[in-house]
This record gives sequence, structure tokens and C-alpha cells, in this order.
Amino acid sequence: MTIHATIFAIFVSYNQKRFRSLTEKEIIEGCCKGDSAAQRALYERYGPTMFGVCCRYVADRTLAEDLLHDGFITLFTKIGDYRGEGSFEGWCRRIFVTTALGYLRKHNPLTQADELDKAVWLGSKEPDALEKMSGREVAELIARLPEGFRTILNLYAVEGYSHKEIGEMLGISEVTSRSQYSRARAKLMEAIERRERVGMKDMA
Repeated sequence: MTIHATIFAIFVSYNQKRFRSLTEKEIIEGCCKGDSAAQRALYERYGPTMFGVCCRYVADRTLAEDLLHDGFITLFTKIGDYRGEGSFEGWCRRIFVTTALGYLRKHNPLTQADELDKAVWLGSKEPDALEKMSGREVAELIARLPEGFRTILNLYAVEGYSHKEIGEMLGISEVTSRSQYSRARAKLMEAIERRERVGMKDMA
């Protein structure tokens, strides 16, 4: 069975009876041999998490599903490169982040960040505002940011990459990465403040 056919089979049978539980080692070894049961187990174990990763970089769920599909194709192809150094889930995550960034680079995400000069950093209000919100609420606001801002914010604040690493990944300077991150935080705070104002009006 080809990789493309395997991916398709995984998607259409996702809600069917799960295969027997496999250890991470068994999954990796099976995938290296092209075993479909191991590939399916890998998808079922990490698919939801990696879909969440894709959704953080693109707002459209259909596009996120396409990136998930492409990411698993790459994962199944390169799984033999995993040497057991560090977390396997972390290794997988990097593949999906790279897949998402590959798409975004083609669409010049940093040029899509609107009103860059109008963004005002409201750092003094950040802690209080964020403490009032759940992680889910913050994630939803981040998802609504322009792609350029969302990309930098996710890479630095969520994935933990340094500005130097982000610059290398996106083909920009470290200074540009820092600047975009500051502006992304400002846009996020503006969104949080707008949300708070709406909430106060509803309570009035």
C-alpha cells in the first residue's frame, strides 16, 4: 500500500474499532517496516495533537486537515530518521510545524500582518487581562490573528523556539522576529481588551 493510500485509509476508518494498544517503540519499529497497523496506531495516538498544531498556524480547518495529511506523509517517510534522542512526540511536532511553515512561506505570511504601525504594546495590562481568561479563550483569540502574527507568536510563545531559530526557519532576521513578536503580543492584547469591553457592555 502506498503512503497516500495508507493516509486515506487512516482517515476514513478513524472512528472504527481501534487496533490493539502498541507501545511507542512498537509503533516506531512497525512504521519503519511500513506496517499499516503501526501507522494507524501512530495516527490515532498523535493525530489529534498534531491537528491542534496545524490549527494554530492556519485558521481554516480544511487547510489544517490538508497540512495534517501532508505532515503524516512526511512523518511516515522520515520516521526511520528518528534516533531516540529526545521526545518522539516532540520530534513529530517539529515535522508538523515545518509542514505548516512550508505552506506559510509560500504565501508570505509576514506581509499579511495588517496595521503593523498601529499596534501599541500594552505590557502593563497584560498579566491582569490574561489571568481573567482561560487557555482556551486565549488560544481562540490567537487563532484570529493575521497569519504573520500568529506564526511568530506560536513559534516563540508556544513551541519555544528562539528568535534566532525562528529567523532561520522563516528566512527573516532575528531582529524582525523580535519586532513581529512584540507587535503580535500587542495585537493579542488589543483583541483581549476588545473582548473585555464587549463583556462589560453585556453586563451593563
